Amino acid sequence: MKHFLSFADLSAQTAMALVRRGAVMKAENFRSEQLSGKTIALIFEKASTRTRVSFEVAVRHLGGSTIFLTPADSQLGRSEPLRDTARVLSRYVDGLVVRTFAQANLEELARFGSIPVINALSDLLHPCQVLCDVLTMYERTPDLGSLIVAWVGDGNNMAHSWIEAAALFGFTLRLATPAGFEPDAQVVAAARAAGARLELGHDPKAAVRGAHYVNTDVWASMGQEAEAGARLAAFSGFQVDAALMALAHPQAKFLHCLPAHRGEEVSEEVFEGPQSIVFDQAENRLHIQKAILEWIFAQENTTYE
Repeated sequence: MKHFLSFADLSAQTAMALVRRGAVMKAENFRSEQLSGKTIALIFEKASTRTRVSFEVAVRHLGGSTIFLTPADSQLGRSEPLRDTARVLSRYVDGLVVRTFAQANLEELARFGSIPVINALSDLLHPCQVLCDVLTMYERTPDLGSLIVAWVGDGNNMAHSWIEAAALFGFTLRLATPAGFEPDAQVVAAARAAGARLELGHDPKAAVRGAHYVNTDVWASMGQEAEAGARLAAFSGFQVDAALMALAHPQAKFLHCLPAHRGEEVSEEVFEGPQSIVFDQAENRLHIQKAILEWIFAQENTTYE
């Protein structure tokens, strides 16, 4: 049984195979009956547009069905232990796609359940999104190891998954965060031990200079709304605007996982400009979710390399 809780669940070969498979599925407008007769429960403690819709459609494209659960319409909102939820749902459905706060919630569901668990976002990591982002780069520059990717902004769950991905795909990752908003030191150390080429600092210009892809995210993520004012001040100077993009490679592209706060982490000019590929990136959520699901539910003796 496979889980996808973080990039640590993938070998470099499998990670690359998933990206290539996503590209093929996109080109073929892929459909199958692999999940025929199977039901996937989507457990979402956080609001979602792209993640929910892309996973629901992906399951249907593979012949399966979904059930959507939130704390408001399940016992999750009444503090039923996750280990009980895992054991009960394992007797009803065939897999869990979970969007939650603590990474430990995912680990507990995987430990006590007997069905696959996919991390659709936690406060620590967002691996499905970053795998989609790597597909978006691969479509334009298949030699991922030659790339310089810049991350400008918060050292958040997206930054953490980019850091983990750098160890698998071989690109150079430069991160510029305000002081006090650096990525988790353990995530960084583990990625460096696995061979990731990381450059951490506090200067957006240094991170972006010569980069092939420039990436950012909102400055206050879900659950951090009370910090929005303080973060707005702390992140002054970290907006990806035309002047910052001008320092990147002449053919550089702009990435954002969405939703975007125009005028904060990115200027309207960049977001709507010719370097922005954010909607291609958003589309690729569907194709990479299909690749993940196909891999998760492949026969045990099927190699995915």
